Amino acid sequence: MVKRFIQFNDETIDANQLLLYERLGRALADAPFLELTERKLMELRPREVAVSMSVFWRHRTEQMTHLGRLSDLYLLTSGFWKDFSVQKWLTYQKEYRTHPFPHLCSELLLMLEEFRLIEKIQKERPGTAVAFEARREAMIAFHRDSLASNVQKSFFADALLNKLFISLYEGIYADQSWNGEGLLDLGPLLLMIGQAYDSTSTEESTYLAERVIFFVEEELERDLVHQYYALGDSVTEETVTFHYHEGMTDAEQGDEQVKDTIEELFRTWHRESEDESGIHLEYELEHGRSGKGDGTNAAEGNDGAAIEETGHGRSTGNESEQWQDNAKEDRQAAQRYVAGHEFGREHTHVVYEEERIEGKPSKENMEKLIAWRERQKPIVRALTEEIRKRIELKTESRRERLLKGRLSSKLTTMLVDERPKPFYRKQAPSANLDAVFGLLVDGSASMLDKLDETKMAVLLFHDVLRTLKIQHEISSYYEDAEEASKESQLNKFGMMHTFYDRHKDSGLSILSFEANEDNRDGFAIRWMKKRLMMRTEKHKFLLVFSDGEPSAFGYDRNGILDTREAVLETEKQGISVIHLFLSTEEPTDDQRELFSSMFGNKTASAHSVESFADQTLRILRKLLAIVVK
Repeated sequence: MVKRFIQFNDETIDANQLLLYERLGRALADAPFLELTERKLMELRPREVAVSMSVFWRHRTEQMTHLGRLSDLYLLTSGFWKDFSVQKWLTYQKEYRTHPFPHLCSELLLMLEEFRLIEKIQKERPGTAVAFEARREAMIAFHRDSLASNVQKSFFADALLNKLFISLYEGIYADQSWNGEGLLDLGPLLLMIGQAYDSTSTEESTYLAERVIFFVEEELERDLVHQYYALGDSVTEETVTFHYHEGMTDAEQGDEQVKDTIEELFRTWHRESEDESGIHLEYELEHGRSGKGDGTNAAEGNDGAAIEETGHGRSTGNESEQWQDNAKEDRQAAQRYVAGHEFGREHTHVVYEEERIEGKPSKENMEKLIAWRERQKPIVRALTEEIRKRIELKTESRRERLLKGRLSSKLTTMLVDERPKPFYRKQAPSANLDAVFGLLVDGSASMLDKLDETKMAVLLFHDVLRTLKIQHEISSYYEDAEEASKESQLNKFGMMHTFYDRHKDSGLSILSFEANEDNRDGFAIRWMKKRLMMRTEKHKFLLVFSDGEPSAFGYDRNGILDTREAVLETEKQGISVIHLFLSTEEPTDDQRELFSSMFGNKTASAHSVESFADQTLRILRKLLAIVVK
């Protein structure tokens, strides 16, 4: 039996909280395109147009975790984003690349810049002081513990960095736990590091770092053993300089100067990714640009050249019959579409097909369809009658005290009121409920052990809405793992019933649905959202039947966050998203928490495969009651 829900550790991402941090970061950086992730250390990643908070703040109190992450966010978006000189960093890196202790050189400068930027941000935004104070206490405790361990192990480069950090934040003489025994006299060095309090730019921090390195390089024997900063790892020459094709003119190449701030660097890479990402633009050159052809590779024509190849049409008979055959072939061949940027950044390289699942009138399917409908007939009849009675009660209500209409039996108003209104009107009955439904069914391989029960639930959904003459669409979704690569991920939608089918019986198509491979939930939700937005009905609902977390090529890390973002986008458009977790067992607390983080409080679970249809009925009853109300 295939188990879909696999966790290699007990930690699950809080998608709602991460999205709130991301929105705050975008506001602080004034960059609506900025993505936020969580990694081992804080990072600036221009190529991915993303910044990363550190996992250092996990496993602490809720308040400390929140304040620590806020301090990371402030540093990344209000500090390094706007006031860290890329040019000075690259020059410094190039100069110390061949130094015996390159890691110490790099991380010392980043430590000094972090200290400078914290002071700068607190002056500009006093409200950040609480987060930075919490950060200061946690980081001092961390470096104090590391200092004792590194001195004991004779990791003197690490111990030196720990000591300098503590001295910067506590005062140069506050900490006496290690005064350089086994290395050098730290007195002059601590006086030197005190100049960081007056530093106002990356250039001044660089000058101070160079002086410190010059002072200690003769005394050290080995470089840093541990890594404390990763902020500059992705800011390299290759990241900041774009190389264009040699044949292009200067005007076409544009400005190739190294960007001076992280903000400029990120915006440049954002423009590049917007213009050139996706499988619809694949270049052998590093960066393609439109330009004029010079005709150097053109072949000269020859009027006397012999005809080497001829083409023939396919028509062999009646022209109308030929066009009919072609139309049939076009309908049978599924057309592929490029997702591009329309469906979110995680799906830039997705291509997708919309296939019609044709009903297979096999003996097995026919027997199942008859048996299942016979079993569900009382349930369908009871629910549809209940909804119709609610509609009738609503239409029987009257609008009274009107100037015209039917004369009321209560005529006292003509004697009492100065302007009597003795007429009433009945509510005009509605022909159909003003609602539309979209149902997405997880088509991944993990559905194999519960396929029949899922089909029964989908059939019940279809029969109830068809009986009430409510427009709906049902589609499975999956990603073809065999065709998935970094450049292209093929997704397929198996359409069992579409809006164009109106009230057609699609029972056999539902029974012909099969399980396939991976699932890309965020993409599927945005796809169905797009289709629902074209509808004119007042009430719009999007239901998702799935049995696990999203899993597809390159989607395992960000799938939960992307799905949550897709749900929020859909809800913002006035479409309610409801999730039903299909499982053969009672869901665990971790599973419930995970699905709540993706779908909010609109998620339900079935205790067993036999209760899929019952849960579907319960959801439909609630949603239809909202429509009638």
